[in-house]
Amino acid sequence: MEWFTAPGYALSRLVLLRLLAVVYLVGFLAAARQFRALIGEHGMLPVPRYLRYRTFREAPSLFQFGYSDRGFAALAWGGTLLAAAVTAGLADLVPLWGSMLLWALLWLLYLSIVNVGQTWYSFGWESLLLEAGFLAVFLGNTEVAPPVPVLFLFRWLLFRVEFGAGLIKLRGDRCWRDLTCLKYHHETQPMPGPLSWYFHHLPMPLHRVEVAANHLAQLGLPVLLFTPQPVASWAAGAMVVTQLWLIASGNFAWLNWLTIALAFGALRLPGAGHLATARAPLWYEVLVLAATALVLWLSYWPARNLLSRGQLMNYSFNRLHLVNTYGAFGSINRIRFEVVLEGTAEERLTAGTVWREYEFKGKPGDVRHRPGQYAPYHLRLDWLMWFAAISPVYARPWLRPFAERLLAGDRATLRLLRHNPFPDAPPAHVRAVLYRYRFTSRQERRASGAWWHRTRLRVYLAPMTRL
Repeated sequence: MEWFTAPGYALSRLVLLRLLAVVYLVGFLAAARQFRALIGEHGMLPVPRYLRYRTFREAPSLFQFGYSDRGFAALAWGGTLLAAAVTAGLADLVPLWGSMLLWALLWLLYLSIVNVGQTWYSFGWESLLLEAGFLAVFLGNTEVAPPVPVLFLFRWLLFRVEFGAGLIKLRGDRCWRDLTCLKYHHETQPMPGPLSWYFHHLPMPLHRVEVAANHLAQLGLPVLLFTPQPVASWAAGAMVVTQLWLIASGNFAWLNWLTIALAFGALRLPGAGHLATARAPLWYEVLVLAATALVLWLSYWPARNLLSRGQLMNYSFNRLHLVNTYGAFGSINRIRFEVVLEGTAEERLTAGTVWREYEFKGKPGDVRHRPGQYAPYHLRLDWLMWFAAISPVYARPWLRPFAERLLAGDRATLRLLRHNPFPDAPPAHVRAVLYRYRFTSRQERRASGAWWHRTRLRVYLAPMTRL
């Protein structure tokens, strides 16, 4: 079938798959470094307790056959090494069937983590990574030219990511329609980056331009992905530029980097003809067409969701995360709240008790500490702390267990933090306090050197003590 392959996209496929492998590497690395405190046997939301009430059908995972922290570590570090090998080109050094097995294994290993990760893995980019990884199984390696059906599916995935995000904004907060959302968003986003203070202080007309450009990128450009070249490449290239802008303005884990990778499914790079021109074997064509038919059949639910007034955001319609719906920031916070954890070594609490603060790696704490750049790495605890500040409902399952582990001086938990104010012995009491944060003005920044100004509001979690 001459129409089946597109040799001109061989270089684009190479870039797409290498970037995707890098994101898998980051995902497995974050899991390996953070799981013990979050979902380990003695974590805040232990996997064994979760699986006790979940069947394999409800939570398909290799851990259904038995869980141990040692086994999770082996899986996560094994996934890290495998992703690193694929990034280095292993999938192009093995036969076509071997390449497919490598990508299938990456998908299976990460699926096993996500399906037991509970609230720590409830972010849309987890499903996005899994869906992209499933498609990568069928994209082939340098033995064959890229298959047209799978390139189409990558465009369909990118379309849903961007168009879904655009629709959820238009249907959501009024500030997206009057072009004022970015007056607030750079300050109130989950995890500001090193340049977010500067983005926040852009003039209001530029904020309006930012919002208008966002609407164009998410509602106009995705439609052009399905047009002939070179228009599709221009649209994909413009989408890459908008993603780089988002990368500069904040930390959104690997969402933006993965979206850039997807864009290469439509961004045709020159000089690719020599990379892969061989005709695909029949068995491969059959598998690709079967996978394409499956994805198109499963696409009914996400497509219907896009047209629905009750549009769901970041939702998986199946436990394998094969075809999902995406979207982000349908509503924008006008005020930034932060939950600050504090401890004291004093056994008896009085009005004069001295409390010392724990510092997180990514979320705001010390007003003089400049926000850092962590994306594409995902600081899961820091992100959930942002949700906790919005409403205690988000923190109900894990905040008290978090405080209990601080009281116990749990090493795995403390490794998730930037600063432990009790390095020699755990505190006697731990509490949480709610603050209102805002970026300092230019004048305040020059005078004090602080990036933030904060106002104490109330105690968020009453003092807890060691039992």
